[in-house]
Amino acid sequence: MLEQEIKIPASHAASYRIIIGMDILGSLWSRVEADFAGYNKFVVTDENLVSAGHLQKLLGREKAPTFIIKPAGETSKNIDTAVAIIEAMEKAYLGRDTLVVALGGGTVGDIAGFAAAIFKRGVLVLHIPTTTVAQADSSVGGKTGVDSSISKNAFGAFWHPAAVYIDVATLATLDDRQFRAGLVESVKHAIIADSEYFDFLECNLDAVFGRKPDVLEQVANWNCKIKGSVVEADPGEKNLRRILNYGHTIGHAVEAASGFELLHGEAVAIGIIAAGLIEIEMKLAEPGRLERIRQILQKLNVPVTLPKELADKDLIDLIKRDKKAVNKWPKFVLISKIGEVYSHDGQYVVDVAPEVVEKVLDKL
Repeated sequence: MLEQEIKIPASHAASYRIIIGMDILGSLWSRVEADFAGYNKFVVTDENLVSAGHLQKLLGREKAPTFIIKPAGETSKNIDTAVAIIEAMEKAYLGRDTLVVALGGGTVGDIAGFAAAIFKRGVLVLHIPTTTVAQADSSVGGKTGVDSSISKNAFGAFWHPAAVYIDVATLATLDDRQFRAGLVESVKHAIIADSEYFDFLECNLDAVFGRKPDVLEQVANWNCKIKGSVVEADPGEKNLRRILNYGHTIGHAVEAASGFELLHGEAVAIGIIAAGLIEIEMKLAEPGRLERIRQILQKLNVPVTLPKELADKDLIDLIKRDKKAVNKWPKFVLISKIGEVYSHDGQYVVDVAPEVVEKVLDKL
């Protein structure tokens, strides 16, 4: 097993561990009980994890109060689900000595983390991510939230986990579309922070698609190192941490406009291409860079153009509603080269005129 430690001095827990291994899910509950003795455990998962057998494998013969999100996926990522989870914890007579165990993908982690952040003014949450997107990104860093009827992650809180346990064997039950879409976050990490990692992904995608355990462990470890180092430096997203939003500003708008028919990674892939086009418009692009990024995304079989059914959607309006917007318009994360984010006056986000974004959306 591989292990990392993320240090967040200002958080409710000064640090937390990330454990990465292969086929460790069946032994994790005893570890959770040992590491968090004295806490009452409450499991949040979804119906897909039950069907896949992951909940049963985690608990074994043990029992714990459990909330199963139905239906699985983004359509349940709303305030009503968070309230239902909180009320289920109340009905189980749980208090501030509760440990919420989030077993699932990014949606489960976001909802469970948000519920933990606001239950009794905050209880511990532990993540056991089971998808490529959650193991790469959403389980690390403490961002939690649910969607409104208008935009993505409209309600949320920074609530860092007590621990993260990653079993790459759980990825075996993901369908191919979910598996590949989740890898977009890995590509994003490489684009913004590590050109060597980008090279690794280019050369090893076949092994990744083959779900070879040692390669999946390397991918998870690389992702957690990149994400962890950024989070340690800027846990509250004041400046540096904004680089993790690369491709997400337009990506979130596309995702919402699709009615969440597009998976998160698919929408972010479109957002990454949009960011590359903005970089060209702003004279920040190196020759051939966007094409190299486009090729790796195409190998993932994710969209790199705007679907025709979204052509008439008001993406500009959704971008104005972005949770990072100030005066109804957000700043954008751009790169100067693969592995390095563009910064101006020490800031890692820059102003991009609405007309430039409109031009890029037309090109998409």
